[in-house]
Amino acid sequence: METRPYFLLGDLLANVSTGALAGLACAALFDPAWNMWLGMFLGMAIGMAIALVLGVGLFFIFFGAMEVMIPTMLTGMVAGMIVGMAAPMTGMSLLDGIRWGALSGIGCLGFTYVMNALLAGRTANG
Repeated sequence: METRPYFLLGDLLANVSTGALAGLACAALFDPAWNMWLGMFLGMAIGMAIALVLGVGLFFIFFGAMEVMIPTMLTGMVAGMIVGMAAPMTGMSLLDGIRWGALSGIGCLGFTYVMNALLAGRTANG
């Protein structure tokens, strides 16, 4: 993965905005009348669609296609699943959806950086 600040901040911006938008969409769409399992699966699809549209339309141009696609698609899926499942269970506000989506984006970005380092063999100890 890239270590230059431009690309690190770009990855962070791409993931946080993808997660926040996916969380906002799912919090706006799902309410306690929905089934939580259906909300989770539909939220995953919504998050993936948002990640694809944001990636192709905005982030791929500036930060590279594959470097952005893997973490943002994971972020879209996870944020959509978390907010899509939590909103029917608890009734989530739009701000909570944005917050949980953005936190999902940060977590997914950290996960992809750690897994890339482990798979490539460039860890601090090795």
